[in-house]
Amino acid sequence: MNTPTGNATVVGQVEKVLSLIRPAVQADGGDLELVDVTSDGIVRIRLHGACVGCPSASATLQLGIERNLRQHVPQVKRVEAVA
Repeated sequence: MNTPTGNATVVGQVEKVLSLIRPAVQADGGDLELVDVTSDGIVRIRLHGACVGCPSASATLQLGIERNLRQHVPQVKRVEAVA
């Protein structure tokens, strides 16, 4: 994971928010993994389990995960799914 010195606090905040979101994703048979937080505010997440190939995954990513991250971590500009 990309964690430049100035980015460590943001990564910690992102991980905290994801830990709150994760149970809801797991309840639907999926999971998520934080892959990277770039210095320009892009959070890269890998989806697992039922989330892979799910037609609602992009909605979950944008409307659930990204919305929550941007609300609680102002440095986050965008969330992207990676394979």
